[in-house]
Amino acid sequence: MPSSKSSWTLGDFDFELPPELIAQHPAPERSASRLLDATGASPVDRVFRELPGLLNPGDLLVFNDTRVIKARLLGAKASGGAVEALVERVLPGNEVLAHLRASKSPKPGSAVRFASGDAASSFEAEVLGRGGADSSLFHLRFPGEPLALLERHGHVPLPPYITHADSAEDERRYQTVFAKHPGAVAAPTAALHFDEAVLAALRERGIASASVTLHVGAGTFQPVRTENLAEHRMHSEWFEVAQATVDAVERTHAAGRRVVAVGTTTLRALESAALPGALKAGARDTDIFITPGFEFRVVDRLVTNFHLPRSTLMMLVSAFAGHDKVMALYRHAIQERYRFFSYGDAMLLDRGAACAPP
Repeated sequence: MPSSKSSWTLGDFDFELPPELIAQHPAPERSASRLLDATGASPVDRVFRELPGLLNPGDLLVFNDTRVIKARLLGAKASGGAVEALVERVLPGNEVLAHLRASKSPKPGSAVRFASGDAASSFEAEVLGRGGADSSLFHLRFPGEPLALLERHGHVPLPPYITHADSAEDERRYQTVFAKHPGAVAAPTAALHFDEAVLAALRERGIASASVTLHVGAGTFQPVRTENLAEHRMHSEWFEVAQATVDAVERTHAAGRRVVAVGTTTLRALESAALPGALKAGARDTDIFITPGFEFRVVDRLVTNFHLPRSTLMMLVSAFAGHDKVMALYRHAIQERYRFFSYGDAMLLDRGAACAPP
C-alpha cells in the first residue's frame, strides 16, 4: 500500500467488472477452479489443485467450518401480502432474528406463514418486534426448532448477484466439504474449492490444518454507502476460536512457518481473537472493519475469492496485500477472464511488507 496515502475513500476500491465474469454456477469440479498465484514477483495463472505445491511443510491452513443453513423463507402475512425472510441468527427459545421483505412491515403480535411449495407443508411464525440494537432485523418466534424448520421449508440463501433459483446443485456446492456447525447464511467461499483430493495432498505434504467457526451473515453483501470509510457501520458476526487452534498457530509461528487463512471470514475470526494483543481462544461477536493500515497479528497468507467492487472485503484484501498490488491483480484477473464472486475463482496472497506489524 502506498505509504503516502493518509486517508481512504470508497472510490479507492472501485473497478469496472464485465457482468459476464460474475460466476452463476460453480466449476464442474471444486478444485478445477483457477488460482491466481500472487506470491511471487509477477502473478501466475494456475489451477486450484496446485495449491499444495505452493505451501511448505509445517505451514498451517486454517478453515472456517461453519455450515450454511437454508435461511431463505417464502411466505405471506394474514392479509395475503407476500413476505420473504432471511434468517440471520438463531436464538434460544425457538426464536430467530431475520431480515423481512414485504410491502408493509408486519406488526408485533402478527403472524407470518411460511410455506415450502404447498399449503400442507407450512408453519406459522409470530412477529415479536424489531431485533434489538439492529433495527433492520425482525425478532420472530417459530413453533419448533428453527434449524429443523429451515431445513424442511427453507431455500439455499444464494447471493443477490446469482440470478437463478436455488437447486439441488446449490445445496451441494454452496457448502464446503468440511462444513460442521450450522449457522451461516452465506458460504465461506474460498473454502468451496477444496475437495478430498486437495485435502489429502495437503496432508501428504505435511501441511497442518486447524479450524475456526464464523457464521457468515447477510451483512457480507451489504454495500458501503458512505464515501468516508470512517462513517461506515460494520455488520456483526458470531465467531469462535478454539484453544487447539490457538496452540496450532503458536506452534506454527514458533517454527518459523506461515499461517494461511482460507477466506476472509477465517482471517476476520483470527484477527478479531488477537485484539487487542495476543491470540486468545473464545467465542463472541465481531464487527471488525479491516482497512489499509490495519495491523495484522496472526495471518501470513490468504486464500480468497475475488470480491465486489467498493466492498468491505476489497478493503480487507487491500489492507492485507497492499492496495496497489490488489488493484493490479484484479486488472490481470479481468483481462484473463477469471470468474468472480462466490462461485468464481481464487487467489493466493502474501501479507504485504508494508502491512506487517512493527
